[in-house]
Amino acid sequence: MSIMVRRAVHEDEPRILDLLYQVNGVHQKGRPDIFKRDTRKYTKEQLSQLIDDETRPIFVAVEENGYVCGYGFCVIIDTSSSNLLMPMKELYIDDLCVDENYRRKHIGKTIYDYLIQYAKDLGCYHLTLNVWACNPSAMAFYEKQGMKMLKKEMEVIL
Repeated sequence: MSIMVRRAVHEDEPRILDLLYQVNGVHQKGRPDIFKRDTRKYTKEQLSQLIDDETRPIFVAVEENGYVCGYGFCVIIDTSSSNLLMPMKELYIDDLCVDENYRRKHIGKTIYDYLIQYAKDLGCYHLTLNVWACNPSAMAFYEKQGMKMLKKEMEVIL
């Protein structure tokens, strides 16, 4: 199977919306107290705006026939105007998904490697992301790619 990663275009929206449902399903199953059932992170209108936003690039993994089997939503962060943080660029992965029918075929790694190179090409200091504790397979995947903990968000349910 040959997979190519490219910037998302508006024609990709239906498939990306399908994949957003899959991601929410994983999160909703792990934390039904936080995530709503049968929804997704972005609406069709929000997704359409994001595709046009140069500071929030979205990349898709596609088969030779053009079928979208995964994506990576990113945010370019620049801390040069921060009073606290050193001036640098960061590429934050807002969301990375591989279609449940395509998992275990190295597509996630292909997307991740593409995003690493994209961040390097932008001159980013680092690439960051958040992983929900209820998703240990995602945590293991990112650790396998060499990522290490930067910070920890903690909670107490009241």
